[in-house]
Amino acid sequence: MTAGARIERLVTSGTFTLDGGCWDVDNNVWIVGDDTEAIVVDAAHDAEAVVRALGARALRAIVCTHAHNDHIAAAPELAARTGAPVLLHAGDLELWKQTHPDRAPDAELTDGQSLTVAGVELTVLHTPGHAPGAVCLHAPRLSALFSGDTLFAGGPGATGRSYSDFPTIIRSIGDRLLTLPGDTVVHTGHGDTTTVGAEAPHLQEWIDRGF
Repeated sequence: MTAGARIERLVTSGTFTLDGGCWDVDNNVWIVGDDTEAIVVDAAHDAEAVVRALGARALRAIVCTHAHNDHIAAAPELAARTGAPVLLHAGDLELWKQTHPDRAPDAELTDGQSLTVAGVELTVLHTPGHAPGAVCLHAPRLSALFSGDTLFAGGPGATGRSYSDFPTIIRSIGDRLLTLPGDTVVHTGHGDTTTVGAEAPHLQEWIDRGF
């Protein structure tokens, strides 16, 4: 790891709502930085819990991997309390408006964009499928990928609801994620971490079927 830089996980709890359904969920909030500054990946459910976890550090950005309500519910409050901008891919703006109709994101995430915090560079990878504007963040110097709900321990994110598509997520994973080093640690939106190498064999089966 880069000296001083670290990855911290905060788990928050709440609900995920879409297409008329509502489910209780636990979300991973990832904090990347050092003792001075940080970014937050997915401000889920509880802004106060994130503020406590940040402590005195300056928050440079609130990065949304996608705009399902469980991943963005606390983003506006966290932005108001810290002054940090909320960043979201434009492909997920319609989903964002379902949760926050009166507060737009502050800036767009774009494929290939670079974000830097505590000397660590994170590259934005557009990985549609779970949602149109879903992104992952790759931090090579930390051997880390922040995958949101695109890739989990055990397989791809869900695609059975509005705005999602299974062949698209499989192509995204094959083209953008399985090309990363096998020892890259995948920090997921829910549940346990995994590695690219651990997930590659069973995902390759779907890719080989022509998705």
